[in-house]
Amino acid sequence: MKKFIADPSFWELFPDAAIGVLTVKDVSEGAQLAPEQAAEVAELLKNANAAALAHLDEGVALSQNRPVAVWREAYQRFPTKKGARCSIEALLKRVSKGEPVGNIAPTVDITNAISLKYALPIGAEDMDAFDDDLHLGVMAGGEDFLPIGADEPDPPRPGEVAYYDAAGVVCRCWNWRDGKRTAVKGATTSEFIAMECVDPARMGDLRAALDELAGLLEKYTGAKVVSKGVVDSASREIVIQE
Repeated sequence: MKKFIADPSFWELFPDAAIGVLTVKDVSEGAQLAPEQAAEVAELLKNANAAALAHLDEGVALSQNRPVAVWREAYQRFPTKKGARCSIEALLKRVSKGEPVGNIAPTVDITNAISLKYALPIGAEDMDAFDDDLHLGVMAGGEDFLPIGADEPDPPRPGEVAYYDAAGVVCRCWNWRDGKRTAVKGATTSEFIAMECVDPARMGDLRAALDELAGLLEKYTGAKVVSKGVVDSASREIVIQE
């Protein structure tokens, strides 16, 4: 059995945060959809790109829009690598520049669509690659981490918030950069998906996004939900794999 556990050190920094957790099995990363379903997913992503604009105020700098500003503030609470930004900022930046997020693969497109629609960061990992339980907490610094697309280790800084397991860091700067070891690949069939919220006013959106994502992955990728729930300061862990 594996769990996801948010450590006491995390809650000391973010007592009002919540992490939506969804784990699935039998997912097909390389799923070839029937033409009708492929068109539906494409339309889903198209509509999500348009819906994302509703989260952005015209004439206001991207960093000052609330879905981005709350994460800019959150990243100031712990040491980060220079230039690190929450993943939702990158998606909203593209939309704000008139560069819609395009189709990649069904699971990626669905995840991006939900992230855009709700303006919440979402990340996925290969759950079978975890070494024991997955944690979210404050790092001592120097833990093992090889980023996706890199050939040299890039360990976290002391005090940095990160996802980690017994073998090292899984994602640096909370939800900034994933590691190669647990990255979702074409052969991945079991996934851990996290969506994070640091805005107490948007907890309803977090739960709605979690439910919608689960339903879409079941419908289009053959995924079977193993676990779904919200981790917060009152409920700090969840079983993710039996």
